[in-house]
Amino acid sequence: MKANDISRTVIGCAIKVHKALGPGLLESAYQKCMEYELKKQGLQFQAEKSMPLIYEDVQLNTGYRLDLLVENLVVVELKSVEALTDVHRAQVITYLKLSECKLGLLINFNVALLKLGVERIVNDFDE
Repeated sequence: MKANDISRTVIGCAIKVHKALGPGLLESAYQKCMEYELKKQGLQFQAEKSMPLIYEDVQLNTGYRLDLLVENLVVVELKSVEALTDVHRAQVITYLKLSECKLGLLINFNVALLKLGVERIVNDFDE
């Protein structure tokens, strides 16, 4: 599967979860439901994947954790917040750089319509 196909499937899973649960729950509840839906779709993923930061020659275990890394291609960051901010977007960009992935999804479940809470973020960072 390509990253775009994976992202469509992930968004479909998120829509299903949001339709069932609605807004207002904790991020952890949405994450567990997303993990269940991704498994049903047959997608491989890692939840709460630790991402070390490399600074010069030092690897720093700083506690960065991706919510979901799907098929080792798509970073998925889940939120349940009033509104997505530039800090949330910067977080996904950082995770994209650290994971060397090209595509990230920032999904906020705390919205009336999920399509208003989904953002695709592309890593165009050149080394």
